[in-house]
Amino acid sequence: MDILTEALNSMRTGHPASVRTDGRAPWGLRLPPVAGAGFHVVLYGTCWLIPLGDASPEPIALSTGDVVFLRDGRGHILADHPSSPAVEPKPEHFHSGSPIGTLSLGGDGPRTSLLCGNYHLDQGRAHPLVRQLPAVIHLSTRHGRHPELSAAVQLLGAELENPRIGSDGIVPTLIDSLLLYILRAWLESQPPANAEGWASALGDTAVAPALTAIHADPSAVWTVESLAAKAGLSRAAFARRFTALVGEPPMAYLTRWRMTTAAKRLRESDVPLATVAVHAGYRSEFAFAKAFKREYGLAPGAYRREARAA
Repeated sequence: MDILTEALNSMRTGHPASVRTDGRAPWGLRLPPVAGAGFHVVLYGTCWLIPLGDASPEPIALSTGDVVFLRDGRGHILADHPSSPAVEPKPEHFHSGSPIGTLSLGGDGPRTSLLCGNYHLDQGRAHPLVRQLPAVIHLSTRHGRHPELSAAVQLLGAELENPRIGSDGIVPTLIDSLLLYILRAWLESQPPANAEGWASALGDTAVAPALTAIHADPSAVWTVESLAAKAGLSRAAFARRFTALVGEPPMAYLTRWRMTTAAKRLRESDVPLATVAVHAGYRSEFAFAKAFKREYGLAPGAYRREARAA
């Protein structure tokens, strides 16, 4: 059971939006906050990412092959130098000619080429795996680091630099997959001695089997005792360990995941509410409706109607 993929799929509300950005020094681009998570891939050249807002970290120097993921889509600036004036993107900056279109700005100095965009993720119902990520993740693919992510970046760069037959289908698929490559690279890069939270939980010999069991069959009649048996620990020891790494007790996580999968089924299918209740582990439609409303603030039927109308 691929928990990372499931967690992200539970949050997705649409396809990624992206644009190739070409800047020639001096240039600066001010990007407002977006709903979801932002990302940038440096295809060629160098630049700086300058986070905005209170308590923003220092500017981050980027070069060819670097990838940046902004967990909550915060506003930021991209520029050839931290001192360069930044402008917001305007229609005249955009033009077609590649599978995703491009944005060009700046002067006549050295060129930097990036892939910029955002993943539409429901931050109001963020999975704890995503909530625990750093606000800004910076990954370098130079010197053999993160080989799978590096390969995806190189493939993207080749398709965007020289669009050919099939590029219109290849590029969106690569961008969609890039999110998983980014997060897997970050999770796997955490030193075991320093890993905590989900970075540690997914590899923990006790917590990982319990998480896999919950995700494989959320409708099963799970108890702390039965999950502890999967983990090979006593009830109390398992509950402490699970809560410390995942951030909430086992039964709270189970309920959250049941409601998350139920909400996705309500949004994306027309199956009867009684069937949704059974898949969420509830024999009584009334009990399911009560639990769902406590979690989402709406009865299941009303939630489905509102989601369809959006």
